[in-house]
Amino acid sequence: MYTCTQCDKGYFSRTTLKRHMNVHSSRYKCTECGKCCNSTNALAAHRRSHSGEKPFECTVCSKRFTTSGNLVLHNRIHSGENLHKCHVCEKLFTRSIEMYTHMRVHTGDKPYKCSLCKKTFTQSSHLQSHKRQVHSNRRPYECPYCGKLFKFNTKLNLHVRIHTGAKPCSCRYCSERFTFSSQLKTHLLKSHNEGSWSTCNICHKKFSQSSNLKLHLMRHKGVKPYACSECSKCFYTMHFLRRHQLTHTKHKQFCCGLCGKNFKHREGVVQHFKKCSHKLGFSSV
Repeated sequence: MYTCTQCDKGYFSRTTLKRHMNVHSSRYKCTECGKCCNSTNALAAHRRSHSGEKPFECTVCSKRFTTSGNLVLHNRIHSGENLHKCHVCEKLFTRSIEMYTHMRVHTGDKPYKCSLCKKTFTQSSHLQSHKRQVHSNRRPYECPYCGKLFKFNTKLNLHVRIHTGAKPCSCRYCSERFTFSSQLKTHLLKSHNEGSWSTCNICHKKFSQSSNLKLHLMRHKGVKPYACSECSKCFYTMHFLRRHQLTHTKHKQFCCGLCGKNFKHREGVVQHFKKCSHKLGFSSV
């Protein structure tokens, strides 16, 4: 494995690494996030990740993609051509690099190490995501509706659905539609018995999302990995830590649209808005 010294991405050959290194000196740079690309076409394709545009659609399952190359790779799933199979669990992949990365699940190999906290990862993309999520405060993506800032464009795109009311996740068995894929997965489990529950091996409680089971197991073990730098109080998740950190600041990011009163927490402004709208003669929603 040859690793890029600029972004920690790994490659199987020195030639591929050398070709990748040209990206960091490229003049084709995204004005939104600073990412460099090899060509104008690559830059245009990258910009679609910010706009959410996916012009290439699969004729079989209607899934959409930002580039034609990704659509071609996806079509292999339907055709069964040129697929790469894991010899351990027989899972199929459209690219050999995906299969090699997947094999680390079985071998336990984690070649990418964070230089700040020494945590290791199986993929360079996971390492980069970790650095932005845990060690960086930069939030370049802003919601056009409420001004909320995000570290990742994918998080922003999901958040915008709350404002637009978009429900792109539809059930194949009934007319129900959902804002998020996690809601659809829960619906399929409860209403149509599709999928499998994630079960706690200690108390046998069932969860529709494996992430919720992981958090539940941390509570069993008493593990609280997120510590406040102000008072050293610890929490199970980064969400609870960020919520707690508001107690150490005077900043109030949530504002009532009727009277202008500010609140630290979203729940506070929601409860206040109902009372405020009733007092002013509006019907609460």
